[in-house]
Amino acid sequence: MVEVMWLAISAAATMVGAAFATAWAEKVVGAAAVGAMAENESLFGKGIVFMVLPETIVLFGFVIAFLIVGKI
Repeated sequence: MVEVMWLAISAAATMVGAAFATAWAEKVVGAAAVGAMAENESLFGKGIVFMVLPETIVLFGFVIAFLIVGKI
């Protein structure tokens, strides 16, 4: 029973860490992308691509949490 509790806590911590990492990355990349687009409007496409890349952090965190929950 205690092992299940620790697995659940580790899955939750994985998702929280991934969410905070993604939020921080979106903040940094978003500010840079908006600044670049303010100077040169043709960088819009590249800015959108770089805004999507940090979302993979959440996907990786979800996969890891799913694997942890699978051990329960």
